[in-house]
Amino acid sequence: MLTTLLALAVLSALPGNGGTITRSLPQSAHLSLAATASGCENNPGPYITIDGALTLSGVGARVILTNNRRFTHVTEADVTADVEIVPVGQEIQIHKQPVLGGVGGNPWFYLQFSDGQRLLGKPKLIGRCVQGLNPFALDFDLPTTAHATVDSDACTNSGGPNITLNGELKLGGFYGHLILTNNAKFTHVTSADVVINIVIVPAGQSIVFAKQPPLDGAGGNPYIFLQFLDGSQSPLGDAIFVGRCNQL
Repeated sequence: MLTTLLALAVLSALPGNGGTITRSLPQSAHLSLAATASGCENNPGPYITIDGALTLSGVGARVILTNNRRFTHVTEADVTADVEIVPVGQEIQIHKQPVLGGVGGNPWFYLQFSDGQRLLGKPKLIGRCVQGLNPFALDFDLPTTAHATVDSDACTNSGGPNITLNGELKLGGFYGHLILTNNAKFTHVTSADVVINIVIVPAGQSIVFAKQPPLDGAGGNPYIFLQFLDGSQSPLGDAIFVGRCNQL
């Protein structure tokens, strides 16, 4: 699968002034679409229905409490907890979208995608109207912004502080462009063709992850690090220093 930059903003709500961390992480998505057509030779043209699903590769985070300011890796003296932000294989359903074609004469169907700012690849032939349309699959990069809030209290208790994490993912827009053409030698869109724009993922669609259970057990006002994980819980880069429990 291709990967995308997942810009992850961690908005810290710890006592004090707090802080913001922005990081880019790899994430991938898989799109599966099915298209059906009817009324192929009618005037003004066929009806097309699109439906399918978008599957995400998963993103997690690891909260680390340590009393070692020079922290480079987790030891037995540290306390960690893994948080699932996006589960592996989480699906976003693409609800059926009936659209009117507008090109008569049994047209050819091509499908192309964009992120709202640029086209992603060339148009792909998915079939001709009366011959049936083939299912379509694509691995691609999905622009995503995440906001995670870290909360802490009881920083100097003997049992250690309580740390929680919550936030949301905001997905970038992803769109399909269904092209109907009667030109068997189609190479680019002309004024005689019809282009139907389909919203697959609206810009700003949100996936909220609820507040995770408290993490405690590291006494002595620990340092707090955050490390991001892929869907298989493998680290995505080094741990990021968020701050000390009561001094942010």
